[in-house]
Amino acid sequence: MCGVVGIVGAQAVNQDLYNALTVMQHRGQDAAGIVTWSEQDGLAQRKSNGLVRDVFRSRHMMRLAGHVGIGHVRYPTAGGSKSSEAQPFYVNSPYGICLAHNGNLTNFDELAELLIDKDRRHLSTNSDSEVLLNVFAHELQRVVDGYPTADNIFDAVAAVHRRCTGGYAVVAMIIGFGIVAFRDPNGIRPLVLGQRKSKSRKEYMVASESVALDALQFKRVRDVSPGECVYIENSGAIHSRAFGGETRHTPCIFEYVYFARPDSILDDLSVYKARLRMGEQLAGKIVRDFPDHDIDVVIPIPDTSRTAALQVAYHLGVKYREGFIKNRYIGRTFIMPGQAERAQSVRRKLNAISLEFRKKNVLLVDDSIVRGTTSQQIIKLAREAGARKVYFASAAPPVRHPNVYGIDMPAASELIANGRTVEEIQELIGADRLIYQDLHGLIRSVRHGNSAIREFDTSCFSGEYVTGDVTQEYLHELELRRNDAAKQSRHQKESRASNVVAL
Repeated sequence: MCGVVGIVGAQAVNQDLYNALTVMQHRGQDAAGIVTWSEQDGLAQRKSNGLVRDVFRSRHMMRLAGHVGIGHVRYPTAGGSKSSEAQPFYVNSPYGICLAHNGNLTNFDELAELLIDKDRRHLSTNSDSEVLLNVFAHELQRVVDGYPTADNIFDAVAAVHRRCTGGYAVVAMIIGFGIVAFRDPNGIRPLVLGQRKSKSRKEYMVASESVALDALQFKRVRDVSPGECVYIENSGAIHSRAFGGETRHTPCIFEYVYFARPDSILDDLSVYKARLRMGEQLAGKIVRDFPDHDIDVVIPIPDTSRTAALQVAYHLGVKYREGFIKNRYIGRTFIMPGQAERAQSVRRKLNAISLEFRKKNVLLVDDSIVRGTTSQQIIKLAREAGARKVYFASAAPPVRHPNVYGIDMPAASELIANGRTVEEIQELIGADRLIYQDLHGLIRSVRHGNSAIREFDTSCFSGEYVTGDVTQEYLHELELRRNDAAKQSRHQKESRASNVVAL
């Protein structure tokens, strides 16, 4: 999962891009990058591994001149953690194009082979974002004659949709002309369009979440539709075209469960309201499955589950308490690269308030249970703090299947719910009782505010992949390439290579 932003402003956009990436830091903590363009100074870029605040210093910001630019925060799904895979990526033909991407291409291998063998393009990384950039550049070069028109760009993006499958939200900058933003035909990954009025003209912004627009005082105009392409010229003129092929609006439901900030609105749905309703649905499930419960207190696992936990406590008629204090200088545990690192980080990240646990039957509420490492460690913390009984509830259903559209759940063997019953999971994480949300309850919670959305991508819960091209052979190959052991092996190779260069 990553965060993207693009701005066409009336004045310098470097600080706005920086602020937008900071607001979306929760979407990726591995790397960050910004590219800007000005007529006087041309193209300027800064990208590297690390948090936004660490990647960009004053000297970098001063060089990022211009009223047009794009930015990206990343955590690695495909590819590795090398700084060479930080985005945006750049190709010099045609015109020079920079691109940042959130998502994952499911036909990456096929596309990479065709780009090299047929389109005669060079790839320097293992990132599907570089593949996507080269597909777009190749298709634009095929249709353009001279200066690119809006129709040229729309035709090129339509060709990208025909060639690429998976989930993707893209911002690209065509040097000297403007910014292009588009979304996959299934609308899996989010992309929001905003507008701000300056003294001289209207300014436009696209971003992964509406909260980035809010922070910069851009008014949220609408979501980019599935398959739609938006082209914003450097002059501020804006054009858009719907995709002429088949589209299907199936936004990723895990955005609402975990990834997006609660103050964001995605596809006209409030993330905060969705999480409130998740708590209501979960409370109903607890009442049905555990009618004679002896819960003394409901405690959330900070931060994502607070909204749902508050509703659970209210509907159960029991106390709500903050039992864990979070160290805010530790990254999000889910997106840490490696099981060992995730396990070690829990105790550095959370500390229990013993008074809220001692001699009580505690219900811990979390947004989801993916690998189970965090849940197991947190339950252990609760018992050490003196809890008599520890019950555990998940606001999402069991995560039993890999996610292939840009969320780092590629290996079924690493998902604690894969091939196990609820009772077996309960025993593994050490809970006295485990309650999961039902899938239909989760869907009802999210789509309540927008009946126009008929379905969601629920593949990690249901095993149903909306793009229709995900086979068992593909999932097996993906697991071999992207499980924790494979990532660790790549990390060691990268470290050795870095040491050799240093020597």
